[in-house]
Amino acid sequence: MNFCSACGEKVSFLIPEGDNRHRHVCQSCQTIHYENPKIVTGCIAQWQDKILLCKRAIEPRYGLWTLPAGFMENQETNLQGAARETAEEANAEVDNMQLFCVFSIAHINQVYTMYLGDLVAGQASAGEESLDVALLAEDEIPWQEIAFQVINETLKLYYEDKKQGSFKTHYGDIIKQDNNSYLVNYF
Repeated sequence: MNFCSACGEKVSFLIPEGDNRHRHVCQSCQTIHYENPKIVTGCIAQWQDKILLCKRAIEPRYGLWTLPAGFMENQETNLQGAARETAEEANAEVDNMQLFCVFSIAHINQVYTMYLGDLVAGQASAGEESLDVALLAEDEIPWQEIAFQVINETLKLYYEDKKQGSFKTHYGDIIKQDNNSYLVNYF
């Protein structure tokens, strides 16, 4: 950040009095510009023995597969955001939604919340941000073409719970390692 969104003057990067982190601070109007993690919300939309995946039509990870998900918007609940993202990316409606997993991804300043829901009438088609959509069984998942580590982890948990015969809510951290691998801690 170079300029204050409140008054347009230059900002400095410093630790404000009474704080413990560097922040962008306007020396003219004294506005402190806080930067907080973004919330990504989405859904595992189930239909019979399959789940809905979307092939990304946007960067990052163009052309790879993901669950329908995206950034939560102001003036909506987390659950509403997951349903909206599913509608936008896959022209699909979901119901009976319940929280399935929450992952903190500190290295990219994101918190992922994924819901489990039922795909209404098994209907979906590619939305503006998707090249394609597909209803896939576990043995059809293109594991080597999954766009994000968090989606890999979410899918693994889903299929583990499915084998156990019941779904629970999962919490974890995804930590990027120096060698471009990931450490996943569950709690």
